Amino acid sequence: MAHIKQLENRKLILFTLALVNFIHIVDSMLIMPLGDIFIKEFEISSGEYSLLVSSYALSAFFSSIIGVFYLDRFDRKTCLLFIYIGFGLGTLACAFAENYFQLVSLRVFTGFFGGMIGAMVLSIVSDLYKFKERGAAMGILFAAFSAASALGIPIGIYLAAKSSWHLPFIVIGASALLIAAFVALVFPNMTSHLSSQDKHVDFSKTIRTITSDSNQLNALLAGFVLVLAHFMIIPFISPYLIANVGLSQEEIALQFFCGGIATIVSAPFIGKMTDKYGVMRVFTIVMFLSFIPTLLITNLKVVPVWIAISFTTMFFVFASGRMISPNTIITAAASQVNRGSFMSIKSALQQLAIGLSSLIAGQVMFLGEDDKFYNYPWVGIISIFFGICTIFLVKRIKVAKGN
Repeated sequence: MAHIKQLENRKLILFTLALVNFIHIVDSMLIMPLGDIFIKEFEISSGEYSLLVSSYALSAFFSSIIGVFYLDRFDRKTCLLFIYIGFGLGTLACAFAENYFQLVSLRVFTGFFGGMIGAMVLSIVSDLYKFKERGAAMGILFAAFSAASALGIPIGIYLAAKSSWHLPFIVIGASALLIAAFVALVFPNMTSHLSSQDKHVDFSKTIRTITSDSNQLNALLAGFVLVLAHFMIIPFISPYLIANVGLSQEEIALQFFCGGIATIVSAPFIGKMTDKYGVMRVFTIVMFLSFIPTLLITNLKVVPVWIAISFTTMFFVFASGRMISPNTIITAAASQVNRGSFMSIKSALQQLAIGLSSLIAGQVMFLGEDDKFYNYPWVGIISIFFGICTIFLVKRIKVAKGN
């Protein structure tokens, strides 16, 4: 492969990577809507259930750190296959867990591989697409998250209801292995990043390459704060809508479906607008627009279902949209030679930000004696504060050479 950007099958690779993302995201999210089933079947406490949920993310955090030292040292295709096969086997094995301990252990195993998938996918897309056309590609990738919310999770819940909780994991694991086979047969070798790399570089130099570059540090900080802003209100949206607004579980499922469908359309559009009008202009507009549904949702009282779902759909569109433009330039902060390592640190910080945002929100909010949540408006304000900070941080990022 002389030069990745000259490949005629770039779109095939891009859409395959979006499918890789889709399967990965469905797997990482599926434990939550099946929570009642696990609690009853394994007879576990709420604390043990929270450990089951967090085991994947904690493992993903550590594997992302390990990936810093290895993702740039091999063919991108080889790395993707190794990671995705491990992920597929782990998910498939989860379906055959016989007790709580086995399931937690297998989620740790799956998270170890799953934690590096996002970094590798972003690295390949950044190699495939130059900075000026990367926004549209990022829009396709982020649409996979929307599709997972709108289609993957409802299908997983349906399969579990019709059969058992084992079936969704069998389907996800088998699908991942089939996609891995397709990647092995169709994807070209991706080694252009190796040509300018020092073959004798040590691990400490890998870290110094990133920490000595203020531009990469700015990008990592911007990405971290962006995820803080994004996930601050998300963990409590569904519980708040049920306890304070009066929605049912079925209506919550409808919320995910409507929001997911809307962002399947909006994400690629925002990506194209990013390429056309520039990162900062589109990002700033979409970020400020996202503040509207943030304030509406966190201050919502009892309203008709259609109003609540309209607000959450608006949040889906603009909250996911504000992730596209900044990630276009964040991925361009590192040169091709250490992009995999940079993306792996970015992925690790993202996992950390997700956990920290949930912790902050949980400390601010509390459940009253009337079984309603309080202080959610303050969580919304904190989210907006981090969002504004992100605008200034993204503005400082510069495009590295070779992008």
